[in-house]
Amino acid sequence: MASGKHARHERKLPTFYLMVTALIFIAFCLIVVWVFSSSPKSSVEHGDAIPSDTKGTIEERSSSYSQPFEGSTGDLQQDSEVRVDSSSSTVSDSVESNASESSSDKDYGNKKTASLGRDDEPSDNSKSSDKISSEDKNVTGDEGQFQNEVADDEDEFQEEDHKQNTLGEKQKGEEEGKMDASMLVDLPAGGEQPEILMEYKETTGDWSTQATESKEEKEIDNKESFVDGERKKNGEEQPLKEMVGFDKRLEEGKSIEQNSKDMDFQDVEIKSKEVQFKEGDSGPNRQLQWELCNGTDYIPCLDNTEAIQKLPSTKHYEHRERHCPKISPTCLVPMPKGYYQPLPWPQSRKEVWYSNVPHPGLVSYKKDQNWVIKKGSRLVFPGGGTQFTHGALHYIEFIEKTLKAIAWGRRTRIVLDVGCGVASFGGYLFEKNVHTMSFAPKDEHEAQVQLALERGIPALSAVMGTQRLVFPSNVYDVVHCARCRVPWHIEGGKLLLELNRVLRPGGYFVWSATPIYRKGNEDVSTWKAMVVLTAAMCWNLVSRTTDQHTGVGIAIFQKPTNNFCYEHRKINEPPLCEEVDEPDAAWYVKITACLHRIPTNNGAHGADWPEDWPQRLEAAPVWLNNSKGLYGKVGATDFRTDSEHWQRVVERSYLKGLGIDWNRIRNVMDMKAAYGGFAAALATQQVWVMNIVPIDAPDTLPVIFDRGFFGIYHDWCESLSTYPRTYDLLHADHLFGKLKKRCNILATVVEMDRILRPEGWAIFRDKVDVLNEIEVIIKSLHWDIRLTYSQDKEGFLVVQKRMWRPEAKS
Repeated sequence: MASGKHARHERKLPTFYLMVTALIFIAFCLIVVWVFSSSPKSSVEHGDAIPSDTKGTIEERSSSYSQPFEGSTGDLQQDSEVRVDSSSSTVSDSVESNASESSSDKDYGNKKTASLGRDDEPSDNSKSSDKISSEDKNVTGDEGQFQNEVADDEDEFQEEDHKQNTLGEKQKGEEEGKMDASMLVDLPAGGEQPEILMEYKETTGDWSTQATESKEEKEIDNKESFVDGERKKNGEEQPLKEMVGFDKRLEEGKSIEQNSKDMDFQDVEIKSKEVQFKEGDSGPNRQLQWELCNGTDYIPCLDNTEAIQKLPSTKHYEHRERHCPKISPTCLVPMPKGYYQPLPWPQSRKEVWYSNVPHPGLVSYKKDQNWVIKKGSRLVFPGGGTQFTHGALHYIEFIEKTLKAIAWGRRTRIVLDVGCGVASFGGYLFEKNVHTMSFAPKDEHEAQVQLALERGIPALSAVMGTQRLVFPSNVYDVVHCARCRVPWHIEGGKLLLELNRVLRPGGYFVWSATPIYRKGNEDVSTWKAMVVLTAAMCWNLVSRTTDQHTGVGIAIFQKPTNNFCYEHRKINEPPLCEEVDEPDAAWYVKITACLHRIPTNNGAHGADWPEDWPQRLEAAPVWLNNSKGLYGKVGATDFRTDSEHWQRVVERSYLKGLGIDWNRIRNVMDMKAAYGGFAAALATQQVWVMNIVPIDAPDTLPVIFDRGFFGIYHDWCESLSTYPRTYDLLHADHLFGKLKKRCNILATVVEMDRILRPEGWAIFRDKVDVLNEIEVIIKSLHWDIRLTYSQDKEGFLVVQKRMWRPEAKS
């Protein structure tokens, strides 16, 4: 027994010493790793890391901001500066140290924002998180308080979903926290200007602007109105042209002329209400005194009650058109009670948070048409519509089966949906690689456009009224109307002629309405009138079919591809537009009841059908070969240069190095889109881009449509026709430098705050002195400044909006 016991003791001794030795070795290794990892001289082992020549540094923001682009006069030919707001850490490290930090040590999504004089208060995120948690089970809307009676399985799903979606959540995910300096910007060696800052100098070249086109068109309109007025004074009879079965063409002309205003920005002084600084505040951290707007869904140019009440007539939906305040508002739109971060795409297509869009009207009004159902704390969209109660996808496939030439996602890429409802038609066309611009007037069918945008589907608040739609001519492959309640056949077919203006030659008008398949007297009469009108417009009726499964019928008309029919009509009605009429003029321009000629020369857009998608994405339009481009070269060459530039910037910097969780980005806006290169670079992402061409910029919007994207004209001195909290990312490339010469950029930044969702992002590229002004406003709005970079007077600013709102006045 003794020997056996001793033997066991002998076996334990080596094991004991080995364990001690191993522990000592591990401890030594940990110390060595700690020493090296904390060294500021640790280099980033990446070939494309920021080179030492640029002398760039990254500063982690602590509880107080440095001066905007600190230590820089803007002339940074030798030095460049990068600042990144990365985590709650207050230690300023080198580029290499930042790049080597692990995401577990840096909670990029939940860092404490700069205090802006409020260091004693908790971060906005934590406050919003508490608020949302307490309000999760009790949401109040227009229909009163409702109980969240969801099945146990849905409750479990929602609880898990809220952990991922609630604003102010403590963890945004490890991937978002990774701020590898080598991916922040594409920085060259030798102090050259990085591509992410490059500004391509625009030249007018062969390009006009929307402002010029619209001004000239309105001058022609005013001259014609004056001549007509003089004829009336002299008792001369006006030559009223008629069309069999239709009202007289000019019957409503007087009321339209009285209500149409010339809104030429060059002749109107744009002002904004002055926002005061808090008493005693000065310097870059000074605080503006903000006030809340009235209402959570405020759209300044559509909710101008004072102007609307003065309208002499609303017969032609003048009250749904734009009437912007003379003084641009600078109030901040309050949040709806219990606001949640929107659900990600494609989940958002099927359901949204009711508290984000607390409008129950459509639920009851359209309950028999499968539009939307309220289920607990969510609005659920079965995918139906008035004309497709069996689902939008079935309806979409029925259209293509009826006319194979439609070829969704190949020949047909860009669609205009008139009177869109909740935009399920456009939402499910994404399945076919088709982008659809949906529009409807505000307050018709309560908040339908807001619901569409909340779902992640493109939409715009607009109306077929007295003014042209804000699109160029000859750009949409298909125009669609399903029970859109527009009386196409009255008043000489003026509204259908407006659709003809924006429809591409050879494009299709898809109409689904009761006159096509029902036999009531009114339906039969309307159908006959439409046949007469479309024939006079030289549209060809290519199909009239009824779906045997649903009983719903569609009629498909095709616009001509040349002027032969126009020139050989026995009766010139509707008349051809005058040669001086500019078909692309669309900014506050009256609709005229005339047919624009089909462009036939190679120098005009619309003369040729674009290549099939996806080839058209990178194919320069043929008509660019005959024009000088934005940047001084042949248009097609400029187009390719612009595309390659944005592809590099987006791939190397925007998608990887800005801390943006692109899984949470759906609705994107390019506020100054040029050729649409930014949108093209995002084509592989699950996003859509609203491309804005400012009215004082070269009119490149037809190029954007030809390459397979859509957009609108807009004047950024005014508010946009969209609801608050509808975009996830705003991109402003050298917009404000020119804009500040015409209007107060404070109002424009406030407008960005209105349309950007909480937790949404904004990227600014502009001159350093311009970004200095913007940064002051951004700080006062309590947005997080994520990154600034400057060199050679050019700057780059990345910011993220938070939940903060000023306290309501009692």
